[in-house]
Amino acid sequence: MADIQGTYDRLFLAVPNALADMLDAGDAGGSVAVFVDGEPVVDVWGGFTDADRSAPWERDTLVNVWSVTKTMTALCALVLIDRGAIDLDAPVARYWPEFAAAGKDKVLVRHLLSHTAGLPDWDGTADELHDWPATTARLAARAPRWEPGTAAGYHSLTQGFLVGELVRRVTGRSVGEFLAAEVTGPLGADFHVGLPPADDHRVAPTIPPTGRDEDYAASAPDNPTGSEAGNGVRVRDGNSPAWRRAQIPAASGYGNARSVALVQSLLACGGEVNGVRLLSRAGCDRAREEQFDGDDRVLGMPMRWGLGYGLFGNTYGWGGWGGSLVMIDPDSRMVVAYVTHQMREPAEDTRGLEIVTTAYEGLQGLRR
Repeated sequence: MADIQGTYDRLFLAVPNALADMLDAGDAGGSVAVFVDGEPVVDVWGGFTDADRSAPWERDTLVNVWSVTKTMTALCALVLIDRGAIDLDAPVARYWPEFAAAGKDKVLVRHLLSHTAGLPDWDGTADELHDWPATTARLAARAPRWEPGTAAGYHSLTQGFLVGELVRRVTGRSVGEFLAAEVTGPLGADFHVGLPPADDHRVAPTIPPTGRDEDYAASAPDNPTGSEAGNGVRVRDGNSPAWRRAQIPAASGYGNARSVALVQSLLACGGEVNGVRLLSRAGCDRAREEQFDGDDRVLGMPMRWGLGYGLFGNTYGWGGWGGSLVMIDPDSRMVVAYVTHQMREPAEDTRGLEIVTTAYEGLQGLRR
């Protein structure tokens, strides 16, 4: 069995065992954290940071969690909404006047967070995503593909810029700056949007699925309306220093399972973790208010969207390209985070679900 490092409550033994099974099955490395009541009951990692299996995964190893980053960007918006700095029902143009162009004057803030704004497509290159002013200007000039609020289509790359520009217009700070100052800093969480060069040595580069190379590209699993959302970004783009430096708030966050679980425990625990309160209970509940229930035009499958999070029964959260995932259960005050740099083909990847299932086995023992 693969060597697993870290700590865990004995009731949650199945969680590190599941990670070991994944490493034994061929994964290079990964980390898992389970927080209950804002405290870690599992904080483990194992494997290697490189495809050659020469450098061991360390406690502070970081990976690009891809779309799990969206949950961090959404949390920034939720904090500002809770403070009254942003009105969910206000037109986006109230804060970002240029956004009213091309018939978007009635797009509301809640539409950006729920993937219902009608702006799912990115038709530029991956390199162009590094230019914040140009990217946001491009999105501001675009016409929506459907009447905002009437349909949903996963905004795989664009959501981060749309919500991020809203944060910037209101606070004068980028998402990465706001997150560091107002969320991860106070909590002591090792998560970054816009990674400093000094942390490059801690990054485990993304490894494409078996049989694929670094030209492996992101795409939606089904694409009935011809959306370009999610296409064009390759593994090699995400492994570049330019990607790490850029703020792409839908897809370029760097962290580990511990940091993801710690931050998202705010929502599981009524807005307060370790004596740090960043949200009211109402502000936390807002995240899981259903905004859409139906077929997602980009994902090509039924989805329920809250404000920045996918809704799954009584839980909510989201996953990233390649397998990383966070799941929040406020009823149990639990958060499960799985972070990996080892991609698998999406149709064959059940790792996140396996980790969540084993976490619930431990929770049942803990609550007895």
